[in-house]
Amino acid sequence: MTVIALTGSTGAVGGTAAYLLADAGIPLRLLVRDPERAPRLPGADVRQAAYGQDKCVEALAGVDTVFMVSAHEAADRLDQHRAFVDAAVAAGVRQIVYLSFVGASATSGFTLGRDHAATEEHIRASGLEWTLLRDNFYAEILPRFADDAGIIRGPAGTGRVAAVSQRDVGAVIAHVLGEPREHMGRSYDLTGPEALTFDDVAAILTHMTGRPYSFVDESIDEARASRAHFGAPDWQVDAWISTYTAIRDGELEHVSGDISRLLDRPATSFDEAIAEQASPAGRA
Repeated sequence: MTVIALTGSTGAVGGTAAYLLADAGIPLRLLVRDPERAPRLPGADVRQAAYGQDKCVEALAGVDTVFMVSAHEAADRLDQHRAFVDAAVAAGVRQIVYLSFVGASATSGFTLGRDHAATEEHIRASGLEWTLLRDNFYAEILPRFADDAGIIRGPAGTGRVAAVSQRDVGAVIAHVLGEPREHMGRSYDLTGPEALTFDDVAAILTHMTGRPYSFVDESIDEARASRAHFGAPDWQVDAWISTYTAIRDGELEHVSGDISRLLDRPATSFDEAIAEQASPAGRA
């Protein structure tokens, strides 16, 4: 029997995929850092393992295909990714499905996109079969860019972002893992159906919530100053600011039809994603 393993099942995206696969009757192995937080799914085999740990090889033993979500932001995230890929090779895994980032390259304006590109390169060089799912920024996360006063600040100018629904990404993961061989050697760009400026985002959020939102375009120096109170390391501040500059420079405006083609339905729009998140089912 083909064994499918998932990382990230305690999160919104991986969790959606896990529930969809379980509903389809596909046996799963869930690799989690904290077993107490793992979703309770019928027949799921829960294994405790974190990226960078030696126990990843044991946790992946007997696995045919593994879904790999990117690790939490950290200075050593790329090292963690490479170690997990190496563990998959050592365990005899055949195929890896990696959740990357749209436009990932060594020169990505979004600095964390460079980590994704290096991870993709390591996967290709590993000898594993692979599938790359490159998503845009999540629609559900954009409201968190606003401060307590509803102001989104950053050097994005009039650039546009084709933000994608987390539920759509989770559904694509489940679709690919349902028949992983059909997607070997393929890369998919996962975006929303429209590209919005932050002025658009603020206007939509204002209309939907009744709370005033606005966007303030900052210079790079202003962006650093407005984030100084977090006391974050330089690499993280650079990543935060590059979120906006990548949008400003047009790197995230491309609208892909891959979600529609894979799921045979339209991709979820920004306002639909926010409405779903606000619903009782979305909060569950």
